[in-house]
Amino acid sequence: MVNQGGGGSVAVAQIPTSFGHELRACLRCRLVKTYDQFRESGCENCPFFQMEDDHERVVDCTTPNFTGLISVMDPTRSWAARWLRIGKFAPGCYTLAVSEALNPDLQNICEEEHVPYVPPKRV
Repeated sequence: MVNQGGGGSVAVAQIPTSFGHELRACLRCRLVKTYDQFRESGCENCPFFQMEDDHERVVDCTTPNFTGLISVMDPTRSWAARWLRIGKFAPGCYTLAVSEALNPDLQNICEEEHVPYVPPKRV
């Protein structure tokens, strides 16, 4: 989805259509959407994971186990987005923390695409 308001266009992530147990978070960028939304359109911040129409990839790249939720409308100006290290991602809903790490194969994809991946901190 693209926001055409203002002078330029900004990619905007889909907002979850439900806030029940079907929510999942991307393990790399922590974007939160429903399983169906990830399967239909993938992750707006991580298109290289190619989740569209791929059940296994959605399951491997996302998790239902996350903590908290924040909606960010203007990541570049939000102190909370900068603090959570999501200031360069698309506006949307994000989790504060995921409890799982990407598997090594997906971490290699991030490395090949030259995109940072920060594993979750173990508490």
